[in-house]
Amino acid sequence: MTLIVSLLLAQAATAAPAAEAQPAVVSYGPAFFAAQQPSTALDMVGRIPGFSLDNGDAVRGFEGAAGNVLIDGQRPASKSDNLSDILKRIPASSVARIDVIRGGAPGIDMQGKTVLANIIRTKARGLKGQIEAKDFIVYDGRHSGGLRLDASGGGERTWEISAQARKAIDDGAGDGPGRRISGSGAPDQPYYINGDADGQQYTGTAAYETPLFGGKLRLNGRLFSDKFKSNEADQFFAPSPGIETDDVTQKNPQSEIGGRFTRNLGAQSSVEVIGLRQTNDVDLTDLFFDGTDRFNFTRSSDRTETIGRLVGKRRFGGKLSFELGGESAVNKQDSTTRYAIDGAPVALPAANVQVEEKRSEVFLKSSWRPTDQWTLDAGLRYERSTITSAGDVVLRKRLNYAKPRLTVTWAPTANTQIRVRGEREVGQLNFNDFVASANLSTTGAVFAGNPDLNPEQAWVGEIALEQRFWTSGSIVLTARHSELSDVIDRAPVFDPSGAVFDAPANIGDGRKDVLKLELTLPTDRLGLARGQLKGTVVRGWTQVTDPTTREKRGISGYHPIDWDASFSQDVPRWNLTWGVDVIFGQYRERYYRFNSVEDFKIGALVRPYVEIRPRPDLNFRVELFNITQHGVKDFNATYPGPRSAGGTPDLQVRNQSRSPYGVFVRLQKKFGG
Repeated sequence: MTLIVSLLLAQAATAAPAAEAQPAVVSYGPAFFAAQQPSTALDMVGRIPGFSLDNGDAVRGFEGAAGNVLIDGQRPASKSDNLSDILKRIPASSVARIDVIRGGAPGIDMQGKTVLANIIRTKARGLKGQIEAKDFIVYDGRHSGGLRLDASGGGERTWEISAQARKAIDDGAGDGPGRRISGSGAPDQPYYINGDADGQQYTGTAAYETPLFGGKLRLNGRLFSDKFKSNEADQFFAPSPGIETDDVTQKNPQSEIGGRFTRNLGAQSSVEVIGLRQTNDVDLTDLFFDGTDRFNFTRSSDRTETIGRLVGKRRFGGKLSFELGGESAVNKQDSTTRYAIDGAPVALPAANVQVEEKRSEVFLKSSWRPTDQWTLDAGLRYERSTITSAGDVVLRKRLNYAKPRLTVTWAPTANTQIRVRGEREVGQLNFNDFVASANLSTTGAVFAGNPDLNPEQAWVGEIALEQRFWTSGSIVLTARHSELSDVIDRAPVFDPSGAVFDAPANIGDGRKDVLKLELTLPTDRLGLARGQLKGTVVRGWTQVTDPTTREKRGISGYHPIDWDASFSQDVPRWNLTWGVDVIFGQYRERYYRFNSVEDFKIGALVRPYVEIRPRPDLNFRVELFNITQHGVKDFNATYPGPRSAGGTPDLQVRNQSRSPYGVFVRLQKKFGG
């Protein structure tokens, strides 16, 4: 890696700059993607140097949930529709160019991101779309097929529809050995895991856009249904032979309807109004049998979110712009939990809770480019929310937070950019933390809920250095430090009977440090024509004070290291592209609970592929999915009491080393202009 970085920096001094309108905006037109012959905007975004797609955060409200892609300068108005799916529905032939904005640009809402991609579509309309059929043939004979239709059309008034039905196989469930080791010195108990998990999903989306009152109105809707099931049967051997089973089913229907109205108020001003409402319901059943007792855990939750948003925008020439706006949201969740052992009910803290959050936010944003080398992107948001809870936990609390942000970008040359960001970030509470949950098969534990939580806050400082080279190469090094308060992790709670449960809680202050390296390396000068290597490595460090032991430790669930990589090569004379993706590298998660420590490790998932285009309207893809059969390892140490009391823990080691692998095939047929 050191040799590669040195080579790139040496070449950068003589590198030809990419086509650009200004140092902060780099444009990629159809010619840049011609050798790849992409089918959709998602294919194109994946080839942009120094850019990694961010689908956004699953948080409440609209402002903080943004991804890092705009479409015609606007963020998609839907929250529940995945950004990757939206880009799949945009044919590559409809893309005039993609502008990558680094640091900020007047008139562009960076939404807290330091890098955005803006997809500019062609003005030409008419019927366009594609039909897709796919199948995943798993080693054990299972099939995971799917059908998809995307279509769009119109002229002054446009429409879009998409429908998909698919079976999804969970690659995290599989077979493998397990072992329980008693802290009391009893003989080890070996067993074998037989597990599989899959779901049946249906998705339908529609959108309609029309001129209205001198502006433009866009309406969108989405329906989604997921029926998931997981079955595991563990065969135990001597000294205590037997069988344990765990059967989980979950139904998750979702809906969303929304609209956006935009209108220019002269040449330099505009107004935007957004409204949406979505529902997200979950019915979960977990039936566990340990050979003697039967455990039954059920949870039903109904969630709604209603959002209204108004933004006014004003530009002052090409160097300065302002935005002033606000949004209001009402979120509700009604959750009911039941837990029984051999038919006898077991009381849980915060089992049945009705939560409502009324949240409002006002904001002022500005982008200023005093010179071609300098850009300042700033914002101030003020958030106020009232949370009420009824049922097992009755409370009412108000929260207020100011969230300033400033990003300063310096581009000393056309190919070099330094970005510095300072921001106060405020997380959003996860309603799932408010109610009880369970993990019966892995840890045998039931967890309490806790509605009395404050959102985690952080003062963040970040610096990024980006160097572009060789027309389409890029290297980005980012360092980030966060001072945390009200960290949400795990802590013990007590019910009136004196029983102790693990629950989410605010455990105090902490810190987080991140070092990130992103590389886009064209391989033409290395002997592989039209090839591209992309990769990301993230190294992180965290520290908090454990509420049980009062010792310093990392934050539960945080990955110390994440990485991914992909290589692709276009072969135009054969109308094909081949490559290898490492979707995620091996990573580890560690969870600290008052009486246990759990380590979860997963191996790298590797998929070589080839895409063949026998005709411009046909695309055939074959993948060898998960050829490494990445393993999923779970190591759990459970102590006889709180970890602070010591003692020898009971150990359970699960090694699901046969995650589903097989052959994935996909045929796409494009139609229209």
